Amino acid sequence: MSENENKELMPEKEGGLNFVEQIVADDLKAGKNGGRLSTRFPPEPNGYLHIGHAKAICMDFGVAEKFGGTCNLRFDDTNPVKEDVEYVDSIREDIHWLGFDWGDREYYASDYFPQLYDLALRMIKEGKAYVDEQTSEQIAEQKGTPTQPGVESPYRNRPIAENLDLFQRMNAGEFEEGSMVLRAKIDMASSNMHFRDPIMYRIIKHSHHRTGDKWKVYPMYDFAHGQSDYFEGVTHSICTLEFVPHRPLYEYFVKELADDSYCPRQIEFNRLNLTYTVLSKRKLLQLVKEGLVDGWDDPRMPTISGLRRRGYTPESIKSFINRIGYTKYEAVNDISLLEYSIREDLNKRATRVCAVIDPVKVVISNYPEDLTEYMEMENNPEDPESGTHKMPFSREIYIERDDFMENPPKKFFRMTPGGEVRLKGAYIVKCTGCKKDADGNVEEIYCEYDPDTKSGMPGSMRKVKGTLHWVSARHCADAEVRLYDRLFNVENASEVKDRDFHELLNPDSMKVVEHAKIEPFLAENAKPGDHFQFQRIGYFTPDKKDSKPGKLVFNRTITLKDSWQKINK
Repeated sequence: MSENENKELMPEKEGGLNFVEQIVADDLKAGKNGGRLSTRFPPEPNGYLHIGHAKAICMDFGVAEKFGGTCNLRFDDTNPVKEDVEYVDSIREDIHWLGFDWGDREYYASDYFPQLYDLALRMIKEGKAYVDEQTSEQIAEQKGTPTQPGVESPYRNRPIAENLDLFQRMNAGEFEEGSMVLRAKIDMASSNMHFRDPIMYRIIKHSHHRTGDKWKVYPMYDFAHGQSDYFEGVTHSICTLEFVPHRPLYEYFVKELADDSYCPRQIEFNRLNLTYTVLSKRKLLQLVKEGLVDGWDDPRMPTISGLRRRGYTPESIKSFINRIGYTKYEAVNDISLLEYSIREDLNKRATRVCAVIDPVKVVISNYPEDLTEYMEMENNPEDPESGTHKMPFSREIYIERDDFMENPPKKFFRMTPGGEVRLKGAYIVKCTGCKKDADGNVEEIYCEYDPDTKSGMPGSMRKVKGTLHWVSARHCADAEVRLYDRLFNVENASEVKDRDFHELLNPDSMKVVEHAKIEPFLAENAKPGDHFQFQRIGYFTPDKKDSKPGKLVFNRTITLKDSWQKINK
């Protein structure tokens, strides 16, 4: 690629680049790798992707898009014990949902098992690797400490021919799991602990989802990853900060294959950490296995599929990631910023509708019993092109139970005896009283309407302090509404070590309302993937798994305001 062609790939304002993008821009400008750019996203298919992976996806695919390169999807399938085709399928779906595509560049670490095995054989022949028969505990004990050198294995200097024979027999299945490993012979006194004869291969006698029972030895991540990058022609291997101390080992193994003409470059950025959230795959799997959540895509889970089911949008997640940025320093991000991002996005796209979560009936005593009017309701005031829909109004309606109070405190601008409120899009009504059951619970509320205050008529300009949402009792439909909140009630849930994991869970993370009342427009038009603002309540989406004809189920994506921070101050 010529210098002029390179310049065409540069964003106009280099000052707006993050540090990873700047490195890539500089490498392209210098003509490294012949001006070629190739990144990769390398997930392990041992669980569903979470929002932390979304940050990596946006980096890996985003930098390739920005500079005209390519990004591969490569599954790091080197541990068949934990891997499953279900996870492979879910990963593909999540990446596509976020708006990225890898074309025909879908690869697997298992694609390279033959080359990796051959390289291991070569390193044994060159005296750079040996078979160790010690237990994992013995090997760990001999590693030493950062200030104390390690102890060499008693098998470190066994003859090359013996190492070759043992390694080939390991792969033939002659030895039990844990009885032997293949280690690189590097430096047991190195200041970098990863250089102290790292394990390259271990025995696993478990069928692989792609290669079946062909292999009995499987490569470790540090050995497989850099080599896979090399085999694919990856130029920039972008990963998170915990791999900084692994980088010298990455380069050590890669240079067994690479030369001056081409060598992948590892770059590290900070992980995404969130308050009130756990992103450990092990803990997320525990939640699923113990039935504490409804699977990996439970709307309370921080998985991409869980966020999607809850009603988050790709745009809101990308907006959040852009806000927190990419640095070389670990940080914990406030989940309220993620919640702000989805509110901001849904405010622009969600259709406004009326739904009553905790209904109480209101009888408008001076309204004709046999009359039904259809009120014009805005679909979205933020979108002039969204239009309107009609909503039926009749003598009996439902309002929220907590929108009525007999003896209200000051500044309660909702329905009270003798007080006036506006019914959104309809009339001003004045409360004349209520009926209670034997326990003192309000059963019905009575009002009178002012016919001159219908929305759009001259009298509609009369001002009252309160406006309530409502639905017609005669025309509304029932729906199940799930009110989701944060799964954990501890801000630093991922860091708590001295308490049982279960104690950190928020007991109010899901409340189910079985008989909410919704307006006909919503009942007739809602489908999974749609976004609605329930007026004065929050943003909701039909549940993609449990909604079906005759039974609508809505998940609350987020409240209209950040009530959590107010409660917890």
